[in-house]
Amino acid sequence: MSNSYLTPSQLKAKRKHFSILATLIVLIVITFVISMNTGVIKLTPMEVLRTLFGQGDAQQQLILYEFRLPRIVIAVLVGMGLAISGAILQGISKNALADPGILGINAGAGLAVMLYVSFFPTTKAAPVYLLPILAFIGAGLTAVLIYSLSYRRHEGITPMRLILTGVAVAAGISSAMIVLTLRLSPENYQFVATWLAGSIWGSNWRFVLSLLPWLVILLPFVYSKSRVLNILNLGELTAVGLGASIEKERRWLLAAAVGLAGASVSVSGGIGFVGLVAPHLARQLVGAKHQFLLPTAALLGGFLVLMADTIGRSILEPSEIPAGIVVAVLGAPYFLYLLARLKE
Repeated sequence: MSNSYLTPSQLKAKRKHFSILATLIVLIVITFVISMNTGVIKLTPMEVLRTLFGQGDAQQQLILYEFRLPRIVIAVLVGMGLAISGAILQGISKNALADPGILGINAGAGLAVMLYVSFFPTTKAAPVYLLPILAFIGAGLTAVLIYSLSYRRHEGITPMRLILTGVAVAAGISSAMIVLTLRLSPENYQFVATWLAGSIWGSNWRFVLSLLPWLVILLPFVYSKSRVLNILNLGELTAVGLGASIEKERRWLLAAAVGLAGASVSVSGGIGFVGLVAPHLARQLVGAKHQFLLPTAALLGGFLVLMADTIGRSILEPSEIPAGIVVAVLGAPYFLYLLARLKE
C-alpha cells in the first residue's frame, strides 16, 4: 500500500516499525563485531574490517572466515528460525506459552538426531546436509502425534489441549533420550550432552549451507501467511466467517514451524525459550499484526542467540558455556513473569 493511502496513525506505526528494525540490525552488527573479537586470539574492530575487505593476513583470514564468521551466521539464522517457529505456534494455538521447546517439537528433532548418532560409530559419519532432514522427520512425526492426540472430531484443535499434549509428549521423548544415552560411546555421549545443552556445534560453512535453504524457503512462506495468522487470532468463528480454511491453514503453518524448528535444532542443539521470548518482545514493541511482528521477532531471535553465544564464549575463556544455557538463564525469568501475568 502506498504511503499516500495511509492514515497518520498508520504512517506513525510504519515508521516506528522500521526504526525498531533498524535498531535491531545495528545491535546485531555491534554484537557481530564484539563476537569477532571473542576468543583466545583477539581481533580488533579495525582488523576485522581490514580482513573483511581482504586486507588481513593469513592467520586473521583463517580465524575470521573459517571459525568465527560461520558460527556467527549460524547463531543468527538459528535464532531467526526458532523465533518465527514460536511466533507461528503462538498464532495458531492462541496460547501465549506456545514454543517449539515446550510443545516437544525440539525434543522430537533431537531424538531423531540422537537415534542416528547412536547407530554410527562417530558423529563424523553423519552427513551435514542429512541432519536437518532427520531433524525435520523427527519434529514432523512428533507434531503429527501431538496433532492427532489433540484433535477431536467435532471440536477440532483447542489451544489448551494442544499445549498439554505437547508437554506430555515432550516429557516422554525426553525420557526416551535419557535411556538412549546409556548405549552411547564416551565420544558420542559427549557430543549428545553438548548438543542437548544447546551448543552451536555446527560451526563451518557446510552447516550454514545445510540450514540456509530451509529459512530461504520457509520464512517468505510464513510472511505470506501474515494475514492468515491475523485472522486466526480473531477466533475460529470469525475466521470461518471471513472465509479462512482453519484446519488447512493450521496444518500448513504447523508444517512450516516444524521445518524451521527442526532445521535450527539440527545445528544448534536444544536451545529453548527463544521461540517463547522473541515473539513476546516483538509483540510488546510493534503490536500483534504479524506483518510487523514476524520480521521483528526474527531479528530479536537472531540477536538473542548471537548475544548468548558471544557471552557463552567470553565469560569463561578459554572454556565455553553453551548458548542454550545462557538463553535459559535469560529466558527462564521472563517465562515465570509470563506465568504470573496469566494467573492475574
